[in-house]
Formats: sequence, C-alpha cells, structure tokens
Amino acid sequence: MVDPRKNQAQHDLTEILFIALLATLCGATTCCDIALFGRSKEALLRTILVLEHGIPSHDTFSRVFRILDPSSFEEVFRRFTKAFATAAKIKGVVALDGKALRRAYERGQSHMPPVMVTAWSAKTRMALVNVLAPGNNEAAGALHLVELLQLKGCVVTADALHCHRAMAKAIVERGGDYVLAVKNNQPGLLRDAKAAISSAERKKARQATTEEFGHDRKETRTAIVAPVRDMAEEHNFPGLKAVARITSKRGRDKTVERYFLLTQCYTPAELLRIVREHWGIENVLHWTLDVVLDEDQTRSRKDHAPANLAVLRRLALNIARAHPDTKTSLRGKLKRAAWDDSFLVDMLLNMR
Repeated sequence: MVDPRKNQAQHDLTEILFIALLATLCGATTCCDIALFGRSKEALLRTILVLEHGIPSHDTFSRVFRILDPSSFEEVFRRFTKAFATAAKIKGVVALDGKALRRAYERGQSHMPPVMVTAWSAKTRMALVNVLAPGNNEAAGALHLVELLQLKGCVVTADALHCHRAMAKAIVERGGDYVLAVKNNQPGLLRDAKAAISSAERKKARQATTEEFGHDRKETRTAIVAPVRDMAEEHNFPGLKAVARITSKRGRDKTVERYFLLTQCYTPAELLRIVREHWGIENVLHWTLDVVLDEDQTRSRKDHAPANLAVLRRLALNIARAHPDTKTSLRGKLKRAAWDDSFLVDMLLNMR
C-alpha cells in the first residue's frame, strides 16, 4: 500500500492501520476512540510495534483515513480475506447488497449519503469484498465487486436493482450461478416469468412450503420453479434457464409474491433455502454493523474517511467471526477483546 503522506510523516502507516484495526476490534467507532485505545494499550502495542514516535494523535488517524486511497485499502482487505476464502472453500450463497453510511454525508447532502456495497458469504458469514458505490450508483458498485471475485461453486443473489444483463453476464463469466429478483424494472422479463409460472401451476408442478414462527407471528413461504427454454435468447439475458416464484404470507399481512431469474432449475426447497440465506447480509452483516459498531451513527464525512473506516469495520467483524469461540456473541467478543489483552492477541493469531 502506498503511503499518501509527505516524506516528513513521523508515524509508520502500517502501525497506524494496525492500531486502528485493533481499536475497532475493541469497539472503537471514531478516530478519537482509536487514539484513546492506543494510549490506553501502549504497553501492549509496544510488544508488537516499534512506535518510534509514540501513539499517533486522533488528528493523525483522521488525516490518514481521509487521504488514503480507498481502492488501495480495499486491496489489502481482499488479500487479508483471500486466505480465509481459500481455506473455507467458499461455496453457496454470495449475497450482494448496498448499505448507506447514513451520517457520512457532506454538508448539505444529507439526502445522498455514500453507499458501501458488499459481497457477503452466507457460509462463512464474512464480507468478501467491499467498494464505495461510484456516484452512489449501487448497481455499478455491485458489478465491480463481481468482477473481483472467483464464483465457481457460488450462487450470487441480489435484489431487483441488480437484475440486468451486465450483471448476469459478469456472474456467468466468473463461473457462478445467480438467483436474481425481478420486478417491474424489467417488465418484459417479469411478464414472461409470470406466464411460465402460470403454465407450471396448470401442469401441477411440484412446490415446497416452509413455516417459521417468530416475533409472535407465523410466516409461510411457498416456492415453485419453472424451466424456460427461450427466454435467455429472447431477452438476451445470459445464463437464464429457469424462473421461480415465492409466495409469502406473514401473520395478517397481505400475501406477497416475488419472482426470480435462475441459471439452474433448482428444486423449490433449494430455492427457498437460497433466498432465505440471501437475507443474512441484512440480518447478520448490516444489522451487526449498526447495532455493535454504530455505523449508522458514525459522522466521519470528509474525503475518503467514510469508505476507509467502513472497510475497517468489516475487516474487524471478519476477524471476530473467524475466532473459534462459538459460545460468545459477537458483541461479547469485542468487549472481551477490549478487556482481555490475551484474548485480543489470540483473535489476531487466529488470522494467520
């Protein structure tokens, strides 16, 4: 990684990033928190780092994250995560979704907060790669993510925003399959998908149903899958081999129908599992970022700071999730890391 500071910079860039990562693992959410962590843990840090000029100030941390190239920092994140992806032989659902950094907007632009797009592995429960959406264009950001991944053995899932030819082509070219939600943004595809499902129903095609109980209500989901022969050519949609519908009924709410485009003719039961796993990116990643690391309340707004700190938070969560202690909650791991130096070091050693 290239150090963007001038030659007279006193503090080593690697040491600055290492301290910031450890601080985030211990629950730090701002550059002031990171500097305070460094001063509080200086004795521990000096057993690992040189710290020739002591602990950097919060202004130093802030300045570094503001001027550091996010693409360069993300490249380090990918290299750091790649070892886990290889060891875990990542397969199954890879979910794509964007998350607004709600308080990271520039002055006067509260209606346009930056959006961080993430590719998330349902199997490992880890973020694989992240990018700040260029010009808040989440679709372009997600397409860039797919081009950075090897997707053999993976099923890419995404909402209707990402249901377009370029995305389908990119996924297929990277060796993956897809389950893409289709809505009125693709009226021709949606019309033909509905027609194929209606035909499958008339032929008494097999369906699958699941029931879940939670939050004092029951939700019933029913799936049906129909193969399609000509839709890929008619709509110039690469890899399209089947369409599907999931009908959901939650408590007294209105019944909801969702349609999907598929590269494989999955069984209805498989489809229900895949679509359910997709929502882990919301329930496991985004929810955790907001509740455990206060991402929605983070007010770092200037230059590249929002993107770099967002990548740092996702890397910290990956490290915490990778730790083999399965009895402690994620929040508990971060608290224990802050209180117990030996546990914090053990989390880092587990990443080797």
